[in-house]
Amino acid sequence: MSRPAIAQINLDHLRYNYRLLKRRAGSSKIMAVVKANAYGHEQYLVAPTLFEEGCRNFGVTDASEGSELRAIIGESETAAITLLSGLFDMDDAELCIDHNLTPVITESHQIKLLTSVGFSGEIWLKFDSGMNRLGAENPAALFALARQTGVNICGFMSHLACADEVEHPMNLAQANSFLEICNHLAPETPKSLLNSAGLISLPDYTFEVVRPGIALYGAEPVADQAMGLKPVMTLTGEVMQRRDIQPGDAVSYGASFTAEQPMSIAVIGMGYADGIPRSLSNKGAVFIRGRKYPVIGRVCMDYTMVDISNSEVQAGDKVEFWGEHISANDVATLIDTISYTLFTGIGERVRRVRAC
Repeated sequence: MSRPAIAQINLDHLRYNYRLLKRRAGSSKIMAVVKANAYGHEQYLVAPTLFEEGCRNFGVTDASEGSELRAIIGESETAAITLLSGLFDMDDAELCIDHNLTPVITESHQIKLLTSVGFSGEIWLKFDSGMNRLGAENPAALFALARQTGVNICGFMSHLACADEVEHPMNLAQANSFLEICNHLAPETPKSLLNSAGLISLPDYTFEVVRPGIALYGAEPVADQAMGLKPVMTLTGEVMQRRDIQPGDAVSYGASFTAEQPMSIAVIGMGYADGIPRSLSNKGAVFIRGRKYPVIGRVCMDYTMVDISNSEVQAGDKVEFWGEHISANDVATLIDTISYTLFTGIGERVRRVRAC
């Protein structure tokens, strides 16, 4: 039997979330962001499910991810795969031709790469509207070059910096800046600005395409304005051993936890090499047999220990780290991070399986 380190992927919950987001998006199309192996949820499970639901626009990071996704969903002309980080070299440009990929362009040299290989597909132009991360600094010049070379522009896009803070003034400022750029260049061109949180913070700016990512996977994008999403991933391990310790006994590396009274502990066969953050040491909790139990001692590469005193927990019991009973957002908040890092940090040795 394979090691019981499993990420259960609930595709019914994925469908539910997609339908909820579709209602939120109104008449706008959804570009489902499935980069980074569908945020760690396994692209081979997620993408076909979304395709069955009618999704025909997908966002990935680069041409390598795009090629993999094309192999999964097929060569259908109706399915667009957008490369959110654009392209990096000639090989990427050729992959765009070979697999009908749509790159997001931010620099003139990317257009030159495409034209040099005879690319005749579509591109997005991405403009910086205030985030100062990735986007054309001179939208007019990039637009003019694209028009001059005859590349087909399917849309303009930008990205929000503070969408998860609904009242943040940058949200409206960025939306207006983006709209001003678009109206100056070609007001009739389709636009895309909103991510998951943007659907909450700027519902009047859905434009033609919205790009939800984290919400698809069931993590609420705005903490105090829940959309009613359902968790798609439940990360589980198994109790390998139950043992009793005495006052003065230390647990795990560094002896950072010492028992003050007789205790029972469980050794769980998952650790930071599986994606259990080491920062949950002496801080986190797991769910076993209908109850939460605190993590004690340092999380190890392969093991995590919890206090199961006064319980019936035994070796072989299933353990949930996050999912149905423990919110990934709550775990992330506890260690000052975000659910994105939890999902994408899950190791390769954790099996992704369809939830029964």
